[in-house]
Amino acid sequence: MQPVAHQLANSSSAGGISSFPSSTSQTAFNVNNLEYRDPKRHSSSTSSYHTTNSATGTTSLGGKRLTNRMTNRYSVTAMYSMAAEQDAEVEDELARAQKRLRDLKSRISAQSKKNFVLERDVRYLDSRIALLIQNRMAADEQREVAQTLEGEVDPNKAGGVTLDERKMHTYANLFFLLQGEPRHMASLCRMVSLSEIDTLLQTVMFTLYGNQYESREEHLLLTMFQSVLSAQFEMTTEFGSLLRANTPVSRMMTTYTRRGPGQTYLKNVLADKINSLIEHKDLNLEINPLKVYEQMLQQIQDDQGSLPDELPKSVAPDTAAANPDVQAIIAPRLTMLMDIANSMLDTIIQHLEMVPYGIRWICKQIRSLTRRKYPDVTDLAVCSLIGGFFFLRFINPAIVTPQAYMLVDGVPAKHPRRTLTLIAKMLQNLANKPTYSKEAYMMSLNPFVDMNKVRINRFLNDLCEVGDFYDTLELDQYMALSKKDLSINITLNELFNTHSLLMQHMDVLSPNDKHHLHVLLDELGPAPPQVPRNQNRAVDLPLYSRWETPIQDITTALMSENNVTQNDILYMETKAIFVHIIRSIPQLAEKRPINLPLIAEKAATAKDSILVRKGIKVKEMLRELEELGVIDQKDDFKIMREEVIAELLHLGNLKEKIVEESASLESVYKTICDHNAYLRSQLEQYKAYLQNVRMNSGKDSSSSGVGVISVGGKEKKLAKSTSQGPYRFTHSQFEKEGIIVESNVPENRRQNLFFTIMSPVPGTFVIAVLFKGREEPLLEMDLKIDDLLERQKDGNTLLDLDYVQLHVNKTLGLLNKLFVKRR
Repeated sequence: MQPVAHQLANSSSAGGISSFPSSTSQTAFNVNNLEYRDPKRHSSSTSSYHTTNSATGTTSLGGKRLTNRMTNRYSVTAMYSMAAEQDAEVEDELARAQKRLRDLKSRISAQSKKNFVLERDVRYLDSRIALLIQNRMAADEQREVAQTLEGEVDPNKAGGVTLDERKMHTYANLFFLLQGEPRHMASLCRMVSLSEIDTLLQTVMFTLYGNQYESREEHLLLTMFQSVLSAQFEMTTEFGSLLRANTPVSRMMTTYTRRGPGQTYLKNVLADKINSLIEHKDLNLEINPLKVYEQMLQQIQDDQGSLPDELPKSVAPDTAAANPDVQAIIAPRLTMLMDIANSMLDTIIQHLEMVPYGIRWICKQIRSLTRRKYPDVTDLAVCSLIGGFFFLRFINPAIVTPQAYMLVDGVPAKHPRRTLTLIAKMLQNLANKPTYSKEAYMMSLNPFVDMNKVRINRFLNDLCEVGDFYDTLELDQYMALSKKDLSINITLNELFNTHSLLMQHMDVLSPNDKHHLHVLLDELGPAPPQVPRNQNRAVDLPLYSRWETPIQDITTALMSENNVTQNDILYMETKAIFVHIIRSIPQLAEKRPINLPLIAEKAATAKDSILVRKGIKVKEMLRELEELGVIDQKDDFKIMREEVIAELLHLGNLKEKIVEESASLESVYKTICDHNAYLRSQLEQYKAYLQNVRMNSGKDSSSSGVGVISVGGKEKKLAKSTSQGPYRFTHSQFEKEGIIVESNVPENRRQNLFFTIMSPVPGTFVIAVLFKGREEPLLEMDLKIDDLLERQKDGNTLLDLDYVQLHVNKTLGLLNKLFVKRR
């Protein structure tokens, strides 16, 4: 019998490294009959989607019933990896590069979760700050907001709630079940309210399936998406409302695009284009006739001091659009906008292959589900749904607010910001059915839509051309049972919140009291209440199932449950050991053709005890394979020799790809960390404002004039006078800290300029600009913190003090540091 491994010379995985095939890039084989399958050409239909019955432990695959541990469709590549993995990992440059890449991916996944939590906090405060600014929030609401954000858990002082061993075991079984059978979480995500979805998504996207670069978790998450989308299509009665409303499903899809792979794509594809555009701060491409008319009047008034009688200040949109001067201003802008949008579209289309697999697979499901439910629907209508996801939920938010995705440094200036918004509208109108009910002026850009409609539809269809992952997922699920360290890092509140939601909907999720989910929830009983934020510690929760027998020996399991012979396993292990030896002693491969017996002998007589064991073992394995007639010494073991050489060539190419991928992901990791710092800064400013509001409330409520503030849950009295400062800063200090963005002060006079900041009452500040030798300040400005917050919310990054322009965010940070932290 010819060895199975011989069927795959150039696409085997990295010897000794756990590297499972991706359905988008690897060739798959049926182990039993060596049937060739190319997933790109023969992608599985939705009917091959596998489901698992948790009560019986069986899997249905295309109508065939199998056990969870017997799927009969293993990739030879992955089998080779499993056999090779049993040896110790080689410590060469490739192994070190792979370890660095794994660590980097793990850090990106962990940081993405932190950012999601921060973004949720900022979004929550965004909605509350507006009420505070308008003095429309009651005192009890203020306390609620403050308590929501009060304190972060200190891992060194983590106390509070503890879980007994029995409960931890039950949670371990529950979350193994939830992770391995995505249909439960899919159903739950459809049932929760919009107010509950963010917390659940945190658990689903960043905890349960938080390892964004691990195939099993990613594929399970996508399986969950398929279930959610299928149900959404079933429930939707009108085609026009599909995937358009702000629902838990749409929030899920948007959140998915914010994971590491999506951020990588946006950074690599869009960042350069957007940065080159925002460099032109004064380029005004406004095409709304009413705004153009107003800007034109302002320009005339600035130039001439007054307006001609024939140009009234206020006109209707139609009147503005009919003005010849307005038309003359808009005409060249339309041409330039279409050129910019075409360039952006070219870049997106040219980088089709860089779109993350998961995003493409979701596009494929949208197309498949649409055609199944609406068989008569046009291709144009199908593409509009795909475009609604790809552009509306993924591309356009990054174009409109590139600073939120850390694609640019700081907020773009007013004119580029408007240009980016118009570009996003053009792309959306192109990918979707254009609507001009509110913005008739966008009709002027219809030539862009007409010119690109064919190629955008081709691009959206091409997005869907990816293979399915079901075979790979079956292998990954099988492998999960052999792992002894399968675990998730989860906070107590995530644990209790998921438990609570499951209990609320148990009758729908698991009506049969014999189902595993029902059994586990009965054992757990009522969910514990949410713990205070500063007690919300994270725990490492091991995952395992009491209903599944862990696989102790992969090799034996493969042989017993599949038509894989001992000869096949022996052949793969022998080849793996040779690859390991050569990776450990690279000079052994310098002479060609390589001599396998000589390599085995060199290892057996080496100084390293591990190499000695490998050398002795592989000599015996070579002899055994020859006796079995699998290989022949007469042709110098040609079959295995060629495969070892092919594997080494593959590993050389693999190292280059790993180094390249690591460099790209380092940039993404830095971006995510920068975004984290930005979010933390924003959160601190909001907290500062809240604290000031509370201090003012306490002061106002006290007849004696003594303010009361709650700090760490304790009431603390303030003196009658709450004035602080002044604090003094030099021009050079402000420059060094980046607080001064632009200065109109001559260089030779800057050393004599200084600033003072004081706070007469909480939340109010006085900034003075002074010059040495003069008693009176050159300028004084009264500021309220909500004014600065409103500036920040509106995207105004500069505070103009005539002599200098200050950075709004950094000024807020300084005020927070000086005054709030000192109280």
